Amino acid sequence: MKPFIDRRSRLIAAMRERGGGVAIVCTAGESPRNGNNHYPFRWDSNFYYLSGFPEPESALAIVVAGERVETVLFCREKDEEQEIWDGLRYGIEEAQKEFGFDRALPIAALDEEIPNLLANAPAIYYALGADARLDERVRLWLGKVGAKVRALVGHPAQAFDIAALVGEMRLVKDRYELDTMRRAGEINAAAHVRAMLATRPGRHEYEVEAELLHEYARCGSRSPAYESIVAGGANACVLHYCTNRDRLRDGDLLLIDAGCELDGYASDITRTFPVNGRFSAAQRELYEIVLAAQHAALAAIRPGARLMDLHDAATRVIAAGLIETGLIAGPLEEALAAGSYKRFFMHRTGHWLGMDVHDVGSYREAGEESTGEGTPSRILHPGMVFTIEPGIYVRAAPDVAERFHDIGIRIEDDVVMTDSGYEILSSGVPNTADGIEELMRKR
Repeated sequence: MKPFIDRRSRLIAAMRERGGGVAIVCTAGESPRNGNNHYPFRWDSNFYYLSGFPEPESALAIVVAGERVETVLFCREKDEEQEIWDGLRYGIEEAQKEFGFDRALPIAALDEEIPNLLANAPAIYYALGADARLDERVRLWLGKVGAKVRALVGHPAQAFDIAALVGEMRLVKDRYELDTMRRAGEINAAAHVRAMLATRPGRHEYEVEAELLHEYARCGSRSPAYESIVAGGANACVLHYCTNRDRLRDGDLLLIDAGCELDGYASDITRTFPVNGRFSAAQRELYEIVLAAQHAALAAIRPGARLMDLHDAATRVIAAGLIETGLIAGPLEEALAAGSYKRFFMHRTGHWLGMDVHDVGSYREAGEESTGEGTPSRILHPGMVFTIEPGIYVRAAPDVAERFHDIGIRIEDDVVMTDSGYEILSSGVPNTADGIEELMRKR
């Protein structure tokens, strides 16, 4: 449990810099699916990051008041009757001991105890505006504290967004996180290889998806990190296609964007390959442009580089390739300034990766003005993990050469910034056209 205790210590230090107060982080309850069934439980990422506690209906309070520091877990009590049906619970005493908290209390005591903790606290830290029910609950807690003002009980005068503080912590991964993400990348790469070997004309997209899920579970990942995209032919031009029910056709490409979750950490890989195992000339032409764009983004990783630098490098290569193929008009600088390439490459080249597939953490360097709406200008530091995923998507249209119709290509890998450069966490699956064809000849 040392990594979780260390993270709580870092948050305590950040709270102390702001004058102290009380931080409250809640996890989710179980959600009914139908009848007496529930959706598979997945805890709140920030809660688990700080606590390591895996059960639903739990909350964490951290008190920083001068030299006094206290961590309090609220969780479910032992319940022999309920455990017969749903499995063992840690219970109050075992949870405190096992996860290193100063105190543990029943979750039923939350509404009574939190106002006591907030009394005379200078500030409250919670996920501002993230959950209307939590906002209302905080209002009630603060109301109970305020009712004691005539008894000389102080009321928190400030509110800080705990999500922003923890998001900055989560942006740089510790050794424990990186080890987990390396293993997640290995499992996901093996699943993509399995999917490639299982692909052939006439199979359905969902059959290939089943190969991914089988490999995830076989290797210890009990769930995907997000809904898998298995998109054949024109479906690959729909960026978030996840219906996965069409039949795969000879001559089409198949785009798979899929990732596993392992111990709370996501992997995110995209590969695009021919259903029949051989790229056509037009498919290979566009594929080589996307691959060159990814290589350009990787080459831009260096000390002092910004995430936006990677996108700019990839975009320049894609725009030049689109001009060369005749899909857009040149010259290059005019195409970049006008954004004409966005018809075929309309998304950013990457995003943060971690406990969430689109992980937390600001894309803008603290204290800097925005360089454009949504511009990710964060300086990269060792321990940051992000994806690099350029793409080209060509829908059928009268002004588009027919040989390029309905070709969607994306190549995505997971990358961690290191002291000396970068490490690719998803290198176990080929991404060159020749490497893919060589693998698929083994079917």
